Amino acid sequence: MMEDLAMQILELLMNSIQAGAKKITLLISDSKKENRIRMQLSDDGKGMSEELLKKVTDPFTTTRTTRKVGMGVSFMKGLCEICNGSFRIESEEGKGTEVIAEVEKDNIDTPPLGDLGAMMMYAIQANEEIDYTLSYESDQNKFVFTSAEVRAMLDGVSMQEPEILLWIKEYINQNIEALEEG
Repeated sequence: MMEDLAMQILELLMNSIQAGAKKITLLISDSKKENRIRMQLSDDGKGMSEELLKKVTDPFTTTRTTRKVGMGVSFMKGLCEICNGSFRIESEEGKGTEVIAEVEKDNIDTPPLGDLGAMMMYAIQANEEIDYTLSYESDQNKFVFTSAEVRAMLDGVSMQEPEILLWIKEYINQNIEALEEG
């Protein structure tokens, strides 16, 4: 298992990137009241056949040619199961994939949420052309980051410039911290 949820989610983001997604939406609901962390990742990538969808949670199933195992989906599913949560994946060829994962927030096995800013920075670094949306919601507030807004503000400057990537990381983390503080 990975040390935090952000790195688990990053594995799923990388799957979406490799699937040729042009748009990736990540909704995170972190509720103390409901004692749940819910993660919903949707993409418009190439999707999966019914056959692959049935086998995708098996760690020895992967579409990668560089290795014979694919751990991202199976790790997330396993984490959800041991943390009194739930896991669902839906996909359709040519239309994309949606993963919904939920864990019990105060479960002893639930890792911390982690660095969502760094997670998004790494995803953008992997492919800055994708339109990423990150929506983080607590019991009282909501923060939304969209790479399309940043891209428009940059007016042709690459988001992969180190200063821009670091700004994105800090911007996301500062806004999430502000939500958690109330």
